[in-house]
Amino acid sequence: MANRDVLAIGASAGGFEALRFLAAGLPQDLPASVLMVIHLPSQFPSELDSILTNSGHLPARFARDGEKLEHSRIYLAPAGSHLLVDGNVLHLGHGPQENNTRPAIDPLLRSAALCCAPRAIGVILTGTLGDGASGLWALKQAGGVTVVHDPADAAYPEMPSSALRRVKPDHVVSLRAMPALLNELVREPAGPPRPVPAEMKYEVMVARGDPGSMQEMDRIGRRSVLTCPECNGTMWEINEGDLVRYRCHIGHAYTAEVMSLALDENLRRALASGLRAIEERIALVRRLEKQASEAGREQLAERWERKAQEFEDEQMLLRDTIRRIDKIAARAPQT
Repeated sequence: MANRDVLAIGASAGGFEALRFLAAGLPQDLPASVLMVIHLPSQFPSELDSILTNSGHLPARFARDGEKLEHSRIYLAPAGSHLLVDGNVLHLGHGPQENNTRPAIDPLLRSAALCCAPRAIGVILTGTLGDGASGLWALKQAGGVTVVHDPADAAYPEMPSSALRRVKPDHVVSLRAMPALLNELVREPAGPPRPVPAEMKYEVMVARGDPGSMQEMDRIGRRSVLTCPECNGTMWEINEGDLVRYRCHIGHAYTAEVMSLALDENLRRALASGLRAIEERIALVRRLEKQASEAGREQLAERWERKAQEFEDEQMLLRDTIRRIDKIAARAPQT
């Protein structure tokens, strides 16, 4: 009888130490393949594969597209690629970012839910914001086992807290207790198969890099009044239990929290752009005022002076608005 031999783990802030601890605690004869996603910057090369290999008993390497899974191995998502699993084969997806990141945790967990949920265990570790909650929800719906790092024990509790609120996972444990738990879970028999929603297949295909579809998005969500912070296209609202998230037909996806942050950033960019435009108008009008004055055209110079004063009043108003927004943001509770 098959065991639960696909172990999919996601981490963000604070995740390096957490992944090192897990790598050190997993046994050499682990009867499972370990797939790990951590939010890596693409600007710099990573030595995480060497670090994890030297930390424990399992060899670790960055996954290659099309390679077959082997037990007692750790496969890492490379920077800039979603890590996806299809049966016993790994794929690297170059679809749009999710929650402003690629690799993202949600695509890995959704792919595990689609292909092999009865054999899969999903784990959410320390991190900020909410990446992983949607994927873990999908895995649980499809019959996978779900594990969440106890937020009280996490270096950054927000990501496990989000998963805990929205998924009601099978296990909530400290990092210290997690290697022993995972070693037990991977040796359990695979669970019974369950039907998988068709929309899950669509979202995995988008993560791989297939084109999005408005018709498909109309089927899995409802059009919202929001536009995508990345491409300015229409966004669809998708409800998954207590989780609300957004996706455009190009494929960019956000949880509600990350969407809020992205819209805040867009607002700040728009205000900064408006302030720059006003400053340029002031500089131009002052130049025209000087030219008119030097040419002896005093009436024209006075008109330009009045116009410059109007723009400077607008400038002061916009600067005051930006300061007020910054003060409100500083007082807002951190979620």
